[in-house]
Amino acid sequence: MTLSVHTNTSAMIALQNLNKTNNDMVEVQNRINTGLKVSGAKDNSSVFAVAQGMRSDIGALGSVESSLDRAVSIGDVAIAAGEAISDLLIQMREKATAAMDPSIDTFSRQAFDGDFKSLLDQINVILSNAEFDGANLLNGSLTNGIAFLADADATRTVTLDGQDMSIGGSIITIAAAASLGTVTLAGNVVSAIQTSLDNVNQALANLGSDLKKMEAHRTFVGKLMDSLTEGVGNLVDADMAKESARLQALQVKQQLGVQALSIANSEPQIILSLFGR
Repeated sequence: MTLSVHTNTSAMIALQNLNKTNNDMVEVQNRINTGLKVSGAKDNSSVFAVAQGMRSDIGALGSVESSLDRAVSIGDVAIAAGEAISDLLIQMREKATAAMDPSIDTFSRQAFDGDFKSLLDQINVILSNAEFDGANLLNGSLTNGIAFLADADATRTVTLDGQDMSIGGSIITIAAAASLGTVTLAGNVVSAIQTSLDNVNQALANLGSDLKKMEAHRTFVGKLMDSLTEGVGNLVDADMAKESARLQALQVKQQLGVQALSIANSEPQIILSLFGR
């Protein structure tokens, strides 16, 4: 190798190696600071693009999960209200059956009739309050049910069907003006209550089935989000144990590089000895 006062090839090589070591240290320190081996497109463009796509899916599935959470809450409120109505119908049947006794006097019959009408009014109160976030499955306002998001592309939905429990409807067949004023009227009410009770219990079974479907799908969406999150981590997360070991190795390499550069910079001094006496 030529000895020159103008060009120190050894020093240039040593400096290049030291700069490479410094750049590697910056990369390792960035991974340690962020916890990511791919924090941007310049780190690994293809992996970053894939990870961003998966992050987009995770965000969209978060919206699906929120939609299903709302579905479950609406369904829970409807079931609680339906169960309360079923309990009231049982009490109403008791009053109506008692009113069928031909031996009771007018005062007692009026008392049974008053209790019955009070319970009927309570059903209306429950129906009007069986609402969550503006949705009521029991008052007949949602004839086609209510649809909720099912996938990240928002192309599929799952439906929670409504169950119209309005007084005098197809489920609760008791007329709004029903009375226990006579034995005959009480007998008619008993028959209507039994039919209504069977219908309400079937409607509750339908609601329970739909709600179970919503909860199962919500569980699936949660697991899918976890899997995608794990997948993103596998792509972009840094292995901190490896990065720690690499940092220590680079620190030693950096110190050796500085020493090598110092030695290379001293090589031109050899030229002076060539001209010594």
